[in-house]
Amino acid sequence: QVHLVESGGGLVQAGGSLRLSCAASGRTFRSYTMGWFRQTPGKERESVAAIRWSGGSAYYADSVKGRFTVSRDNAKNTVYLHMNSLKPEDTAVYYCAADLNSDSFYEYWGQGTQVTVAS
Repeated sequence: QVHLVESGGGLVQAGGSLRLSCAASGRTFRSYTMGWFRQTPGKERESVAAIRWSGGSAYYADSVKGRFTVSRDNAKNTVYLHMNSLKPEDTAVYYCAADLNSDSFYEYWGQGTQVTVAS
């Protein structure tokens, strides 16, 4: 069992920055892939970024490349999503998720945190 808790969402002006955190607890996860997703009403959930706990390169959606950075702190069992140059279209509920086998199937999800970017 893996428990994920996101935090750090809020209201920000366009061009601003936010840092989302995802604290993980439960079974050891050194081989996990951790992903960030977002969803707005009426739209499909979108994969935003992903990173493996064990290292290696990160993945980013084209819509956020150059603006968002995913990072991890293994000692704190926490994954971060650093969001810069935010745009109104980044407004969404952001979720973190754990892919235990790094096979692109995410078994565990957090409750989500709202990010609202005002124009």
